[in-house]
Amino acid sequence: MTQELIELRQSILEGRYEDALEIIDDLEEMSKQATLRKIEAFLVRLCIHLIKNQIEQRLTNSWIASISDSLIQIAKLNLKYNQKSYYIKAEEWQEYLDEAVARAIRPASAEIFEGTLKSSQISQRLNREILIEIVQKLLNLTYQYQPKELPEIIDSHLAELPGGKDWFE
Repeated sequence: MTQELIELRQSILEGRYEDALEIIDDLEEMSKQATLRKIEAFLVRLCIHLIKNQIEQRLTNSWIASISDSLIQIAKLNLKYNQKSYYIKAEEWQEYLDEAVARAIRPASAEIFEGTLKSSQISQRLNREILIEIVQKLLNLTYQYQPKELPEIIDSHLAELPGGKDWFE
């Protein structure tokens, strides 16, 4: 990005405004891509813990904290600077979810049942449809509530997961 800023400055100083506008467009796209990569990383982290929940049928304090934090970070990152639109609209998550679940299986397998199952075994046991339905439901909360409101709302949804009632009682 430093090189682009140098080129932008030079283009402006030389009066090459069309070139400057192209560089600005490139910088905007680079910024958007960086934001989307961060969102994707938090989405994978979210999926890892929800996969562990589905396979082990329990919740832990650290999983709940990670799930909650991932959703809050996604909510913050996804909201554009104008606070009125999103990088990823509510109906556009499917492609991201499919990839995130696929990327989450291997790291989840390292932790599930103390790493005794291979990623292929996790993949066979995993009900992807239910997992994606849960993730989508949680993501939808990020469009309905402000990040500061999410922890309590998330907890009520996590209580519905396997092991959730036991954990929250």
